[in-house]
Amino acid sequence: MTNTAAVSDSTQNPLGYEKLPKLLRNFAIPSVIAMLVTSLYNIVDQIFIGQGVGYLGNAATNVAYPLTTICLAIALLIGIGGAARFSLELGAGNKEKAEHSTGNAITLMILCGVVYLVIIQIFIVPMLNIFGSTPDVLPYAVTYTRITAFGMPLLIITNGLSNLARADGSPKYSMVTMLLGAIINTILDPIFIFVFDMGIGGAALATIIGQAASCIMALLYIPKFRNIHLKKKYFRLKGSICRQIIPLGMSNSFNQLALTLVQIVFNNSLTYYGAMSVYGTDIPLACCGIVMKVNAVLVSIIIGIAQGCQPIIGFNYGAKKYPRVKGIYKLAICCALIICSIGFIIFQFFPEPVISIFGSGSPEYMEFAVKFMRTFLFMVPVLGIQILSANFFTAIGKAMKGLFLSLTRQVLFLIPLILILPIKFGIEGILYSAPIADIAAFIVAVLLITKELRHMNQTAAQLEQESK
Repeated sequence: MTNTAAVSDSTQNPLGYEKLPKLLRNFAIPSVIAMLVTSLYNIVDQIFIGQGVGYLGNAATNVAYPLTTICLAIALLIGIGGAARFSLELGAGNKEKAEHSTGNAITLMILCGVVYLVIIQIFIVPMLNIFGSTPDVLPYAVTYTRITAFGMPLLIITNGLSNLARADGSPKYSMVTMLLGAIINTILDPIFIFVFDMGIGGAALATIIGQAASCIMALLYIPKFRNIHLKKKYFRLKGSICRQIIPLGMSNSFNQLALTLVQIVFNNSLTYYGAMSVYGTDIPLACCGIVMKVNAVLVSIIIGIAQGCQPIIGFNYGAKKYPRVKGIYKLAICCALIICSIGFIIFQFFPEPVISIFGSGSPEYMEFAVKFMRTFLFMVPVLGIQILSANFFTAIGKAMKGLFLSLTRQVLFLIPLILILPIKFGIEGILYSAPIADIAAFIVAVLLITKELRHMNQTAAQLEQESK
């Protein structure tokens, strides 16, 4: 495909000429809602379980949560990777390559989902023990996970196809797909838990019914793609195509896997050092689940903005429209700073009302939960910089830089701090680790993104000079 064709495509596609604030609004808002819905699956469960089962039920969902983050990591690896490749090829005018990438991505989602389900069912008990379960929590966690495991393939397919639909220019369809399952889950949760007295198993059943509805709607989009037409041959896996998809999804995927590793280290550290404190083992575990889920809401908003930017950045980078690439990134950063600052105010000044949504407990329970939320989330104002910057590198096809940036906070800084600080400060040291890691990751992100934007300015200047 010639450069002329690519330029022609970029002038015909709204991603190449529409005003950036309008594009961000049209793409990011549905994406944010879709990501919030994903977070709400677990939060709604936790709220109703906390009210109907108690804090041991909340602890059980916390122990099981790493399985969900692994599932989302798989979905992002394939979905974001496929969507990024789709946008880059479409921006460059390579329609057939975009079709091959999309078909292979869908096949990968289905295969990985089935394999993941089998692994969970076989190794469920040892996995939950590794994730930090205590003897009192394990029965609840096993009941919950046995059922929700059947929804994991559905979650992978839904999230993956939602990213592809968004890249295809259908962000609202992606949003409605996710919203459908959340509404069903929210309606069925109280019915199964309180009316039918099914306890934590009822919450799990409500979750997979909602996921099934979302998955069906996501699959219905396959024949509705706007910019491509998928034939059977595009669904046959090819190693060369998969090798193009996977690296572009690694940044987002590894970030989720890093969150899983953090959760495991957190759970085990909290139970170990909690046993040495007045809080015991189960209270820190339950409080961690609440704070991590609440933080996941804020993170999902930022990831939603990042995913909304991805097709805009990818298309314009492929079309060599660098001023638009920089413009959408800076606009997204401004939005993230505002949202994260609002989150900071809520977490620091209104922690009790937020925690009370998830049920009540002893005075020690509330004391530790408030302390956990205020300390752990102290540096959330800078959270969006690292997430958006990592996604930026992925969107422009520089997967390794995106991957490195994704891992800085979780792996390079947070996990070592979780292991080191409690030695001196006890269980409070675990809480101090997060804001310190946030500051360090923020500094690294600023350095890398500044260098990349300077390089982009130089490339743009060279292209302008060559065109004269």
